[in-house]
Amino acid sequence: MMILPIFLVLASGMAHAVWSMFTKRSLNKSVFLWSIMMIPTVILLPVLIVELVREPLSMPAYALLVLSMALQALYSWLLSQTYELGDLSQIYPIMRGTSTLLVPLIGVAFLGETLSVFGWVGIACMIVGFTVLSGVGSRDGKSGSGVKGAKPVLMALCVGLCTTSYVFVDKLNLEHISPLSLLEVTNIGFVAGLTPALLASRQLRQEWKKNRSTIMLGALLNPGSYLLFLFALQQAPMARLGPLREVGTVFAAFLGILLLKEQQGKKRILCSIVIFGGILLIGMWG
Repeated sequence: MMILPIFLVLASGMAHAVWSMFTKRSLNKSVFLWSIMMIPTVILLPVLIVELVREPLSMPAYALLVLSMALQALYSWLLSQTYELGDLSQIYPIMRGTSTLLVPLIGVAFLGETLSVFGWVGIACMIVGFTVLSGVGSRDGKSGSGVKGAKPVLMALCVGLCTTSYVFVDKLNLEHISPLSLLEVTNIGFVAGLTPALLASRQLRQEWKKNRSTIMLGALLNPGSYLLFLFALQQAPMARLGPLREVGTVFAAFLGILLLKEQQGKKRILCSIVIFGGILLIGMWG
């Protein structure tokens, strides 16, 4: 049954888009991201310790967990820098679209998973939508929503590559550890990656004073979005669920247009429809 995994992934995508919007509106992206991840990290630490004490892992399994932490640390740093440089409606589709392209290919090539013709057509629709929505290659210089230069795009591509890597590693980690404990492992890596920037900024108190409510909500949505995705991965192939999670791109486009007042609303809504069509093809018949 694909209904439950699809529902979990759609909810994951929406939660991811919302906390990403909160991050974009924050004063200091590194401090905000560190804050929303530190709360669940403290709460879930006993869960991880108890599980590892009761069921010790093999050395290769521990090595995979360390690799997951390292990838999350790199991901958190890249994410904070990308949100500092670019607009939500440009960088979010690129970050998520890169993973959409690579995750199914990895699933098919290395995990023995398959996609139907409809699945490949759906992926093509999503990639086209992501490309147009991002404004990459535009000649008028305005499609980037005020973001100039190639650095935000390159950083967003790096975030997408990092996302692809940690999803692949975490798919393997789920063979040895529960989703909740794996979430805590990724939380620790995420927080560790942002701690140097937090200490250098000295803006923790200022961020909490300005954005206390969104920090608390983000602390629920950020790990919650990935936990939903991990539960979905336990029930369905990664090649199908990886692209489906990119429905968050549609949500992010609407959030950017309606709440952040970003430009090119008609164009981005049209792209969102194309992307959603690709998502349906992959989720229902892929």
